[in-house]
Amino acid sequence: MARGDLTDSEWAQLEPHLPKNTGRGGRWKKHRQVINGILFRIRTGIPWRDLPGRFGSWQTCYDRHRRWSADGTWERIVRAVQAGADADGRIDWSMVSVDSTVCRAHQHAAGARKQAPRITGKHTRPAQHRPDEALGRSRGGLTTKIHLAGEGGLRPLAMLVTPGQWGDAPQMIPVLDRLRVPRPEGGRPRTRPDHLSGDKAYSSRRNRRYLRRRQIKHTIPERRDQQAHRLRRGSSGGRPTGFDAARYVRRNEVERLINRLKANRAVAMRFDKRAYVFHGTVTVAAVRLWLCA
Repeated sequence: MARGDLTDSEWAQLEPHLPKNTGRGGRWKKHRQVINGILFRIRTGIPWRDLPGRFGSWQTCYDRHRRWSADGTWERIVRAVQAGADADGRIDWSMVSVDSTVCRAHQHAAGARKQAPRITGKHTRPAQHRPDEALGRSRGGLTTKIHLAGEGGLRPLAMLVTPGQWGDAPQMIPVLDRLRVPRPEGGRPRTRPDHLSGDKAYSSRRNRRYLRRRQIKHTIPERRDQQAHRLRRGSSGGRPTGFDAARYVRRNEVERLINRLKANRAVAMRFDKRAYVFHGTVTVAAVRLWLCA
């Protein structure tokens, strides 16, 4: 076992959730070797062709990562690992925070055709195929933004990738709609945290109505322009929003989570051309964080 490879305890948690070989020819042999190669590439950010020979064929590692990103396998794996952690009481639902981070896109990430890939198979399902490839232009160049919701243990519960110039407030509801932690004993998956925290970027009447409708307590500071608008309207402007400064201190947890994710070079800078492959890259980094818990 080399530096960065899956430990025996991590492999024991991960192996039961991997696809089984149901066809001829041993299609899914050497899962551990291939996944170690995928983790090595995500951690170092090297081109796929430069993977060390101890991981086998670079083409096998790339094809498996691309396929599992396209058909939602990585999504199913991270949810299965989350379900195990929740069953053991290792998810801190007392405070879930939302935030986003911008990732620069390498020149190799540009130029993909704006069409969804064709994925064939009996149980395949597109995970997140975007017609815009989640690339946005700014003065700094091409960027991609990762929106995520993280629990108190510094691990992501839900993620979403968008073009870099997209705002945070409109993406809060799509991120929370992706929060689904299955229950191994059966029943509906858990989709609601006890408390939600976010910075001023998430302060909007739409977001607050959504949280009240779902009965999610929240701590989101009100922006100055929203305060001034409410005061100008007088009694029709409504009551000021509640704000718990003591709870808001815990918002640093999601920022520390982002730092842990971006310790992987292929997450801090996007090298993948297709949005669904980059989303799979971020998901694999999240799986590793759950296995290390």
